[in-house]
Amino acid sequence: MPGYSNASHRYLFSTTDLRELLERQLVGMRTEVENLPPDRFLNTAPSDLARYLTETYTVDAIRLNRQDWHMTEEEIQVDVRYDRRRAIFDDSRPVYVPGQRIQVFVPFSGEAPLFHARPPQFTMSPPAGEVKGNELVLTFEFPHDSAPELRPMIDQALQEIESYLAWSNTPIDSANQRLPEEARQVIEARRNRVLANQGRVSSLGIPVRPRTGAPTTYAVPTARRKAPPSLPPASSAAFEPEPIWAMEHYEHALGVIQSMAQLLERSPAAFAKQNEEHLRDQFLFQLNGHFEGRATGETFNVGGKTDILLRENNRNVFIAECKFWKGSKAFHEAIDQLLGYQSWRDTKMALLVFNRETNMTTVLKGISETATAHPNYKRTLPWNEETGFRYVFHHNSDTNREFILSVLAFDVPN
Repeated sequence: MPGYSNASHRYLFSTTDLRELLERQLVGMRTEVENLPPDRFLNTAPSDLARYLTETYTVDAIRLNRQDWHMTEEEIQVDVRYDRRRAIFDDSRPVYVPGQRIQVFVPFSGEAPLFHARPPQFTMSPPAGEVKGNELVLTFEFPHDSAPELRPMIDQALQEIESYLAWSNTPIDSANQRLPEEARQVIEARRNRVLANQGRVSSLGIPVRPRTGAPTTYAVPTARRKAPPSLPPASSAAFEPEPIWAMEHYEHALGVIQSMAQLLERSPAAFAKQNEEHLRDQFLFQLNGHFEGRATGETFNVGGKTDILLRENNRNVFIAECKFWKGSKAFHEAIDQLLGYQSWRDTKMALLVFNRETNMTTVLKGISETATAHPNYKRTLPWNEETGFRYVFHHNSDTNREFILSVLAFDVPN
């Protein structure tokens, strides 16, 4: 429109390619994983590290907050030498007339560099504007004697910008959805490589000389465009690998317990008067039949006696407690009891909850609320059990020492 100009003449969405920006995020994530000192890396729980990486490298799409917008205005001198409606014959020098500058400030959330990234879909005339802090600034200048209909122009400019943001959101959302799996793969690849390197070195039987100046801690890089979450705390001491009981054996042990519970439900008269100890013995009998007599009851383990303890090669691989449901407080204490039994190498545990007097819906609700509120709770795992839950808890003294706790609830006869 003659007499009007967007004074900034700074085109948005045209400096870099959005796909390249998203790819740089992945490169940055891979680089951070590779730069972690090996022992620091191995001593960090992979799930915690993956969550940190996902939070750090997720791209926050831009959202305009038009409800908080505002404007400023000032009188200026406007150069009209190129306005063909005016009789100006020499455009080699400025010709000024009184005018006005209107600036519209639109706050936004998200990452400012996205305003300069060109999405896969774009036009040949990208919108203009400036980014100052967390505000988008649109500047309009015009002579007083030819003032335009300004509000439609502002709305059109913002509509064009909103279109570009919408075109950007699709690849951003897709990249963010892939990020957790990308993080998991990067961590797994380096973990396998570092463990293989350590195994190869150990097999030589030659003492390893520490590297001069090797870092004992790891600092998160600060060259990020937003404040990242903290890297999960972990020891930088030499990593000592520990044997792990195969998940398939753990599932098999739980399957034996569930089969016994079904028998309990089908033969109520045989179990009606049994207490916790007698019920525990029924489960022990079945587990010993499947694990060659390696299941024991009331065994001392670290902080007390364990109801059910399964050992392989002189180490504890499965610990379980049997409890009647007596409310959330008692269930919380049962979790604490299990935590007291746990040694460094106990990675799989179970809590068997017998219910005789309470509605099962109430019991399940109490289990879920109490477990997830426990200070050692880390996350819930998917488990297709109608009356069961599976959680990841951490050791009392080390958040990177994780163990699986499966909770199974059973209705038992009176």
